[in-house]
Formats: sequence, structure tokens, C-alpha cells
Amino acid sequence: MKSLRLLPVLLAALVLAAPAAGASSRPRVLVIDFDNDVNPVTADYVTDALDRAEQEGFDAAVIQLDTPGGLSESMRKIYQRELASKIPVIVYVPTGARAASAGVWIGQAADLLAMAPQSNLGSSTPVAAGGGEIPSDLKRKVVNDAAKSLRALAEEHGRNGDWAEQAVRVASNLTAREALRMNVIDEIAPTLPGLLDTIDGTKTKPKNLVLNTANAEQTVVKMSLWKRILDTVIDPNIVVLLMSLGLLGITIELYSPGLVLPGTVGVTSLILGLFGLQVLPTSWAGILLMLLAFGFFVADLFVPSHGVLTVSGIIAFVLGALVLFDPAGPLYDVSIWVTLAIAGTIGLLMAGALTKAVQARRRPAEVGAQSIVGSTGTTRFSGQVFAKGELWRARAIDGSELEPGEPVEIVGVDAGLTLEVRPIREPVGSP
Repeated sequence: MKSLRLLPVLLAALVLAAPAAGASSRPRVLVIDFDNDVNPVTADYVTDALDRAEQEGFDAAVIQLDTPGGLSESMRKIYQRELASKIPVIVYVPTGARAASAGVWIGQAADLLAMAPQSNLGSSTPVAAGGGEIPSDLKRKVVNDAAKSLRALAEEHGRNGDWAEQAVRVASNLTAREALRMNVIDEIAPTLPGLLDTIDGTKTKPKNLVLNTANAEQTVVKMSLWKRILDTVIDPNIVVLLMSLGLLGITIELYSPGLVLPGTVGVTSLILGLFGLQVLPTSWAGILLMLLAFGFFVADLFVPSHGVLTVSGIIAFVLGALVLFDPAGPLYDVSIWVTLAIAGTIGLLMAGALTKAVQARRRPAEVGAQSIVGSTGTTRFSGQVFAKGELWRARAIDGSELEPGEPVEIVGVDAGLTLEVRPIREPVGSP
């Protein structure tokens, strides 16, 4: 009888547990938001996310892609990780987005490549450093290598290898519908949830993985704050600005020791700038020209060149900044306007520093303790006066007691290096 009484309770528990069991059986998809250029920072972000998708048992990973392209080594790191993935990797180009240049390799390496109707992909022709034409004797090698690399990716995934070569050789670009008609992509879908429902049960090539994505629970990942900071730091314009601040701050600290702030800001900026130089491909000619520029700036503070060295430094700085990231390609060109703005600011600061230096050279030489006579200071406790960055013993010439915080004029220095001061007091009744 007792078991009969427990039967309704057991049935109710089974009914309540059924939805929970159904919910837990939903497939899980990790959506990697990738709206950026392809560089070492974004490559680490994508590969780390693909590692997470495998380790946490997701049924698939989706790279939601919108990129103008980027660096070939970073591109290779991403598509090699896609090819090695043990779970399906889907690349989806959403509405209004593009998969250009390096983005085509990332797309063709996917187990399934899909686009929204209003999107495009293509234009994968290699360019020389700085965006120019590759010399003809080298061009055939570079283009042939890139074309066959992309063809291999496309054909191994059952897609159009002929178009893959055209994307490299003649910079062919396709809309989503053209790409589907030419078998360049696998699906068109206006939304990612709709795509996941449509492709459920599809068997991929060449891994022969069956997609389990219907009604999938989506977990979206974005670049962390630290990754975004690093991605900002490696912007070529920011790198040039940081390097300029770093070298300028250190120069000011060397010229006026003890200021602390310029040196601190300079060292921090220089370290961040060097990080950008380490991450992005750089030109040694650019680095040497920039170092030469700051050498001219420092020398002009100590050598009477009448500004010739400063002008030479500005010219060397502009040329160095413009060629600094040539090996990284046209996406990483330094803006001519940013370069001129930085050079102009440095020129104005150097003009001010040179003016002060000339004035100092023309002043009569002052040596010994008597050089402080005629200046002003502020009284401190225990009869001391703070003047010219130092504390001195002092006494008032009228015999009065010095009050802390009182301004004084230094009128002499006795043999014991005690200042003789005159308190600067406002007349009685003054406003």
C-alpha cells in the first residue's frame, strides 16, 4: 500500500524531469565573433576560442566573419587550426559583412561556409609591401603558391577550385548568391539561427562529420578587454605615436633630470611601442630613420646648429614612419596626416626647448651659492626656506620670525651658507 501511495509522487517527478532532460540534450554551438583584420592578436583570439570549443564539448564552432584581410602568417595560423579541429567549424559571413583577402582562406578551410544574402567574398591577390606591384620575377612564384593553396582548400571541401584560383590571380569577388550558384560556398542564410537549423544533419567534407545544430544553444564569445587593448596597441599609427612619446619623454628627462613624469611616461610608451614593433612586420630602414631622427633632436639641444639638426630630424622621422610597416602590407600603412601631426608637434616642442637653451647660453655664468641671490622662496618650518628646489637655513634681515608658508626674497648668503631673506609682506589695508 505504501508503494501505491508513492506512485503519484514518482510520476510527478518524472514529468518535471522530462523538460530538464530535453533542455540538456540541446546541441551547443560556440559563436566566435570576428569583426577585425587578421593579425597576431586576432589569430590568438580565434585559435584559443576553437581550443575552448573542443575542450568544453561543443557540438560545433561558428566563426562569424567580417574582415578586410590581414597578415598571411596570422591567416595561416587560423586556417591550420580550423583544419585540425575535431569538431565541425562553420564560417558564416553575416549581412553587410565581407570575407576579403585572408578571409577567403579562413572561409574555404571551414567544414561549412555560409553567407548572408547581402555579403561578399574574394579579392585575394597577394600584394607587395606597401601595396604596390610585386616584381615580375617574384610575382609568378607568390601568386602560383597562393592560388594553389586556396584551390587545395576549396577542392578538398567539395567547392569550386577554379574560382579559388581566380580570386588570387585576378582578384575575383562574388556576392553571396553568385558564390552559391558557382559552388564557392555551401549555404545562404539571412540569420545564424536559421542557418544552424538548415544545416542540421549535413555531412561535411573531408572530415565526414555530421552537423548537430538544430535549435542549438548559442554561446557567443568576443575579444577580451586585454586582447582589445593589444589589438589597439598594434595599430601602426598608435605604435608610431607611442614610440614618439617614449623617445621624446626620455629625451626631456635626460635634458632636465629629476622631472620624473616625462621619463616615466616615456619608458611606458616606449615599451608599448616596442610590443607593436615586435608583433607587426617592420622595416629596418624605418626603424633606423626614426632612431636617427631622435638622435638629431637630442644633438640639437647641445650643438648650436641653429635648428638645422631639428629640421633634419623631422624629415628623417616622417620618412621613417611612412616606411616603418611596409612589410606588413597596405592594411598597416601609417597615415601621412598622423605622421605630419606628430612631426609638427615634436618640432614645436623642440623649438621651445632650443629657445630656452639659447637663452641659457646667453646668460652670464653664475656659480656658487651667490647664484641664488635675487630669487624668491617660501619659508618652511624651523626657519628653513625652500628655493630653487632646495631647502636652506635662513634668517630675516629685519630680525623678525619667519612664518611657514611666507614668501621671501633672498638678498644674501653669509659665510655659513645661511640665507639672508626679506619677507614679502603685503601692506596693511591692501585688498
